Amino acid sequence: MKRWLLAVIVCSLVAAGCSRYKGIPETSGTGPSSDGVTGGSSESVSEDRQDETAEASVLPKKAPVKVKGIYISGYMAGSAGFQDILDKIEGTEINAVVIDVKNDDGRITFVMDDAPTVKEIGAEKKYIQDMPAMMAQLKAKGIYTIARVVAFRDPYLAEQKPEWSLKNKDGSLHRDNKGLAWVNPYRTEVWDYLVEVGEAASEAGFDEVQFDYIRFATDSSMKQVVFDEKDTQGRSKTDIITEFIEYAYEKLSARNIPVSADVFGTIIGSNVDAQAVGQVYSDMANHLDYICPMIYPSHYGDGNFGIDHPDTQPYDTIRAALKLSRTDLEKTKPEGARQAVVRPWLQDFTASYLDHHISYGKKEVRDQIQAVYDAGYDEWILWSASNRYTWDALLSEEEAEKEAARIAQLRGTEEEETETAAAKTEPASVKDQSQAEKSLEGAVAKEETTGQETQSGEASEKKEKRNKPPVVIVTTGGSRNE
Repeated sequence: MKRWLLAVIVCSLVAAGCSRYKGIPETSGTGPSSDGVTGGSSESVSEDRQDETAEASVLPKKAPVKVKGIYISGYMAGSAGFQDILDKIEGTEINAVVIDVKNDDGRITFVMDDAPTVKEIGAEKKYIQDMPAMMAQLKAKGIYTIARVVAFRDPYLAEQKPEWSLKNKDGSLHRDNKGLAWVNPYRTEVWDYLVEVGEAASEAGFDEVQFDYIRFATDSSMKQVVFDEKDTQGRSKTDIITEFIEYAYEKLSARNIPVSADVFGTIIGSNVDAQAVGQVYSDMANHLDYICPMIYPSHYGDGNFGIDHPDTQPYDTIRAALKLSRTDLEKTKPEGARQAVVRPWLQDFTASYLDHHISYGKKEVRDQIQAVYDAGYDEWILWSASNRYTWDALLSEEEAEKEAARIAQLRGTEEEETETAAAKTEPASVKDQSQAEKSLEGAVAKEETTGQETQSGEASEKKEKRNKPPVVIVTTGGSRNE
């Protein structure tokens, strides 16, 4: 009998020790229900194990490489053109790819066997027919894989689950100025769906999950939206976006999945832009492994950072934006707290829709990368909605190794001198923190004419030139309209 009892106790301890891999247990009445996505329950794990799991979930996770990446749409990843991209990557400094897993249409780009809600609503589009084969090919080449998961701009989920979506005063489904429905960031069922997709992406072999469109819509049609107090519970836009990031990060971290997020570059140093979209840079950085500000020069209004036309000065714009990033994070970092690694998105497209623009080629792309290094950062990702990249702007693997060695030596011997000199020459607007009360791009968003998916890549060049609107708030959309 004693031996039998001892065996039961040992088995119980083993089971408790393994429970952290079933996801973080729910806390009563304060967080979303897992709906069976991550498994586990508050009754199956002791309080001591819950504390240990929570502590483990917030430890920062680092990629095995300093990411130098490019974006690849789901459509491209499933086409013959994907092999051409891989061939061009070969031998260059590119060591990572960001691939659409849940795209701007809300469609899942490959078959997900263990994703019940995905199956329920029929979200799979299956652009990528053989995910195991594609993943094996990427792994064989030593490429770090990042799953792009578009979050709250999800017209497909909104149509399938209208109860989870933004609603107008008359109860109808809200649509933005492009006719697209958005899901409601206050609905915790949406949170669990996004976690479900992230977990399935990891199961498929992706090394990291990157959320995009983790924000509210910003066009003028949002004035028609009514939020139910049962959902908001007095929480602001910035409150709920930060809560989602914290929740998703803890859920995915419990499975040892690195998490990153794309954010507007203009929220850095601008309280107006932060409140408009719901993104507070420093708050979000406290709940991520990587934060990826979209600091494309074309997306800053004339005069920002003391630069007449930011698109025409890519080095100066990137350098100034990342200087502001460092100031913001250093100023707000709690003592002893962790913060996400900054990994910016850079521009590899020509913004011909602007009155004042330049063609982006080898020099312009390389100038942006150099600005990242000169600002004290090491990682970057290039954005082209059409997946047409300036390959001759990239270094070979050998050249990149030599460059990294030079940068390390420079930082080790001249860091203080370099920062002092940069501070003296930095445009006055970067040092003037009063900009936090102004939009870095204007006053009111006009998303219907400036969505990233239509303006980031070459497809945007087909649009007529326009005067700068009061604000240009954009994100890394996909290549849907190309």
